[in-house]
Amino acid sequence: MATLILVRHGRSTANTAGVLAGWTPGVALDERGRAQAAALPARLASVPLAAVVTSPLQRCRETVQPLLDARPGLPLHPEDLIGECHYGDWSGRKLSELSTEPLMEVVQQHPSNAAFPGGESMRAMQARAVEAVRDWNTRIETEHGPDAVYAMCSHGDIIKSIVADALGMHLDLFQRISVEPCSLTVIRYTRLRPFLVRLGDTGDLASLAPREKEPDEQAEVGGGAGAP
Repeated sequence: MATLILVRHGRSTANTAGVLAGWTPGVALDERGRAQAAALPARLASVPLAAVVTSPLQRCRETVQPLLDARPGLPLHPEDLIGECHYGDWSGRKLSELSTEPLMEVVQQHPSNAAFPGGESMRAMQARAVEAVRDWNTRIETEHGPDAVYAMCSHGDIIKSIVADALGMHLDLFQRISVEPCSLTVIRYTRLRPFLVRLGDTGDLASLAPREKEPDEQAEVGGGAGAP
């Protein structure tokens, strides 16, 4: 079956503002995010992509645009099912405020039981994202053959949930996975099992450098802003 390259969108204005964006319109890449997106064509230069599938949200469309500009004729397919989690009433709120909400502990420790007020459950988020991947795997293989490679640009929690599924990992453990902005995660699907080939690869080890502040033991909902 096809090989999937999951691209998390570049760093956004919401990431740097510490805001849980969700489906809030008008959330764009910041200056660093635009630079990350501009570097994407060179990072993927040796990979013969069959297509690009993207979340319809602005920050994802801006992330893949340089890749599309570098490869005229590369098919682009918007896909609502890999759009960000519907955070409902939490959308647009500061993560620092949300950290005191009782639901946040459930999101961190028992996400399979977490449902956002006015939004969707994390189980539903994972189910739709995994279903989209399975459907696109079949479509890409049918149109381009079993060795085809395609890219899918999405969001932190979506990508983490897809990785958890590929590893046979319960959703309650998916907060142990980290994918930085504009990182590449590669899953090669076969008839019997998926293989995780890359996880959160940025080609940059800056995030491993000591921080002025100790890293938080909590997973950042939405995926975090990456290295400073």
